[in-house]
Amino acid sequence: MLFTSGEFLFVYLPLTLTLFFLISRFAGNAAGAAWLVLASFAFYAYWLPVYTGLLAASVVFNYLLGNFILACPSHRRRIALLCFAVATDLLVLGYFKYANFFLGTVAQLSGRPLGALSVILPIGISFFTFTQIAYLADVFAGKVRERNPLHYALFVSYFPHLIAGPVLHHAEMMPQFALPQIYRPRLENFAIGLAFLLLGLAKKVLLADSWAPLADDLFDSRATAAVPGGEAWRGVLAYTLQIYFDFSGYSDMAVGLSLLIGVRLPYNFNSPYQATSIIDFWRCWHMTLSRFLRDYLYVPLGGNRHGSVRRYLNLMITMLLGGLWHGASWTFVIWGGLHGVYLAINHAWRFVRDRLTGGASAHAPAALRPVGRMLAMTLTLFSVVIAWVFFRAHSGADGLRLLGCMFAVPTLRSAPAYQVALPAVLSLGAGFALAVTTRNSQQLIDGSMSRAVRRIAAGGWRVAVLGAMVGAEATAIAMLALISASRSTTEFIYFNF
Repeated sequence: MLFTSGEFLFVYLPLTLTLFFLISRFAGNAAGAAWLVLASFAFYAYWLPVYTGLLAASVVFNYLLGNFILACPSHRRRIALLCFAVATDLLVLGYFKYANFFLGTVAQLSGRPLGALSVILPIGISFFTFTQIAYLADVFAGKVRERNPLHYALFVSYFPHLIAGPVLHHAEMMPQFALPQIYRPRLENFAIGLAFLLLGLAKKVLLADSWAPLADDLFDSRATAAVPGGEAWRGVLAYTLQIYFDFSGYSDMAVGLSLLIGVRLPYNFNSPYQATSIIDFWRCWHMTLSRFLRDYLYVPLGGNRHGSVRRYLNLMITMLLGGLWHGASWTFVIWGGLHGVYLAINHAWRFVRDRLTGGASAHAPAALRPVGRMLAMTLTLFSVVIAWVFFRAHSGADGLRLLGCMFAVPTLRSAPAYQVALPAVLSLGAGFALAVTTRNSQQLIDGSMSRAVRRIAAGGWRVAVLGAMVGAEATAIAMLALISASRSTTEFIYFNF
């Protein structure tokens, strides 16, 4: 069930919220939480009911193993239980997501054809698997304080994040489910939540879906053939904007949907295309996944604690596995490897720069700082765009072919091939202007707008003003949903991961 669909916005969401608050009011908070768990499983079952059992089994298995780890007095047995639980999670994930990738790779290397398994990838499996692995690691480390089974089931299955994130941490979610105020409707929450939902829906419907045809035309229709340089750049830049506004829009909608209940999800984006280095980019792009990779992979590998060579090796391993997490294809491995190289170069540059200048570069003349920032932001975004080619391409060969088209040296005869129609230039230019100059969702809504809502809530005519605000937002959301329904349905990109 897509967040942009009419059945979600006009049926599932109103019904879920109405019954949640009514059940909580008349049957108690625990019953309200149980209803949310049931509604979240129904949301997941709408896609493919058979895999609802897989999600339920995963929740029960990991919760029980977490309790076994907590209760076990032997350190060695606790390690064995943790390894067993994580290995089981990874084996299940590996079977559904990577079995055919492994068989295909073996077939290519051996020259012997191997039959593919008839496996359908369970939607969201990477997200709920990583979420629970982090929980198990924290149980082992003694960091878990909340063990309510109902809250744990809700933490994993919570419908605003279940399909495509963000990757949640138990410590920032489970305690919220124990707060009594989330079980009562609040106009302030609806005003802020609907604003996030509206902005995210606009990003998806009006922006991301508008650039999708340009990207699909290049990567799906003509990726295996030589294309004019201008058309290659047009399609790649269109995908660069599509994936940003698509996933950023989904993340905004997830935050907004959760705020309608009164629960805060972590933010996933902080203007990543305004980053001035690849290090900063990964602090701003898919922030919850970056946090997971840092805390549960990079740091356990040794981080930067064992010298520069080990640090760069750990970075590369982390990014290669981060790329593979996105999908069972060598293109994702190449994408992750490129970002690993980028990060290693970025760290090495900072090390050399600081050794040579003693950090004096940070005190450049004020007049030169905007120029330096613009150059750094351009170089960072250029590097990100190059890596997106492989992220979207169907094969490494297709990605290399497209890069060859993009960077073919123009001649007088081929110069027209680098021309792009004016509407496409204006559309892409406007998109990048939005991405690199404007404030992000949390600055616009959770900053400026939330302050205004708090002032309204503290003044007179509270219900009338906030009610009018909620009504206007709901009307705009309905209009965007109708626009979305008039087009061919396009799922969110990260639903595939």
